[in-house]
Amino acid sequence: MKYITSDIAIAAFLMMKGMKLISATRERNGRFRFEFDDPNKEADQYAVEFVNSESAKFDANMKNLKNILFKS
Repeated sequence: MKYITSDIAIAAFLMMKGMKLISATRERNGRFRFEFDDPNKEADQYAVEFVNSESAKFDANMKNLKNILFKS
């Protein structure tokens, strides 16, 4: 079973959880594509866990800081 996401923060979180990254590419439309091996079907649960984690707060703050810098 494979799990695919375009969200770099979720991809990083899945890697922190020990999931194996199969490929990381950039599609023609510019979106990222991260593909993980998910034999135990854990990725969906980890994605929900990410939303409630400190990692999600960190990611949100990074995005806010980038917005401040690029709007200056």
